[in-house]
Amino acid sequence: MEQDFIQEQAYIKAKKKVNEIKGFYVHFAVYVLSLPIIIITNLMFVPGFHYFWFAVFGWLLAIFFHWLGVFGFSKLGLGKEWEENKIKEIMEEQIKKDNNRG
Repeated sequence: MEQDFIQEQAYIKAKKKVNEIKGFYVHFAVYVLSLPIIIITNLMFVPGFHYFWFAVFGWLLAIFFHWLGVFGFSKLGLGKEWEENKIKEIMEEQIKKDNNRG
C-alpha cells in the first residue's frame, strides 16, 4: 500500500517535470518561429530603426530564466551536489584552521 503511494507520488512529480520541460520547448519554438516574422515586419515597415533587437534580447532573457526555472542551477553546476561539496570543502578548511591554531 505504501509502495503504491510512493510510486504514485514519483509518477506525479515526473509528470509535472515533463510538462515543465515541454512548456520550455514550446516557449523556445514560439520564439524561433516568431522572431523571423518580427524581423521581417520591422524591416518592411520601419527599415530605418531596428526595433526587433529589443524583442530578440528581451525574449532571449525570458527564455534563459524559463530554462533556469525548468532545468535549475544543476545544469550550471550549482545544484545540490555542488552545495554539498562546497559545504564539505569549507568545513575541511575550517577544521584545518582550527587545528593549526591549537
